Amino acid sequence: MIKFRHVLYFSCIALLLTGCSVENMGVLDPKGTIAADQRLLLFTAIGLMLFVVIPVILMNFYFAWKYRASNTKAKYSPDFAHSTLLEIIWWGVPIIIIAILGTITWITSHRYDPYRPLDNVGAKKPLVIQVIAMNWKWLFIYPQQNIASVNFVQMPVNTPVRFFITADAPMNSFQIPQLAGQIYAMPGMQTELNVMATENGDYPGISANYSGVGFAGMTFTARVSSQADFDAWVKKTQQSQQKLSKAVYAQLAKPSENNPVAFYAPVSNNLFNNVIMSYMMPMPSNTSSANANMSNMDMPGMKMPQKVNP
Repeated sequence: MIKFRHVLYFSCIALLLTGCSVENMGVLDPKGTIAADQRLLLFTAIGLMLFVVIPVILMNFYFAWKYRASNTKAKYSPDFAHSTLLEIIWWGVPIIIIAILGTITWITSHRYDPYRPLDNVGAKKPLVIQVIAMNWKWLFIYPQQNIASVNFVQMPVNTPVRFFITADAPMNSFQIPQLAGQIYAMPGMQTELNVMATENGDYPGISANYSGVGFAGMTFTARVSSQADFDAWVKKTQQSQQKLSKAVYAQLAKPSENNPVAFYAPVSNNLFNNVIMSYMMPMPSNTSSANANMSNMDMPGMKMPQKVNP
């Protein structure tokens, strides 16, 4: 028979295996305004649901103890068929909780819309970063600074950042768990994610949507630094000997795994928009996808919105 001490032993082992720490556990260790709000929302939802869960768990233990076989004085013999009070409790309480959760979900779904510019950022203008999900790497383009990087993105602390995201490969999902939630990257389309980091550090970025054999290595580092360090990094990257021309991009777009960090400057004009438009053009016959996309880049296309709202 399982005794209380056995349950205690198993509980202690489970806690040890978890590490008992929330450090680097994504939304549970937020380093940005959006992630912090998401953690608060998560804890609020859990707390509301525990109003039902905890009493049910406690009653399970209470009934099991009271009506145990050795307690002959507490024979179970219910003598009622209906209780209005109990009906009100087990229907009324869940309905109230669901109504509160539904209201919170409605409000926060609009407040945390990834396309919605951040509140309370003062006069700071957002830093625009264009993101292209590739097989199996991430390309980051800084159109205002005319630089690009592979599997590495840097941003200044306490500065709003607008990510414009697309894919030049199968559908993917972009996420920096400690800064914000995920947003899909899709060929021929542009999605958007607004974030602001509040603490310096290096945070893991991931591909949150399975995209093939190189999926496991499709990670990147998101570095948050002071404005001075960010400016110094930009200046250093602008001196890179590697230019991100259309020919270089065509090679980069070919499938490859576990790509090292790389930096480029300058960047081919309108590269991000041309990648999007390449999926809206007819593909020439007997031409690979990457080469076909690049061959269409000189064709005129729709200008994607790049207006930045403070």
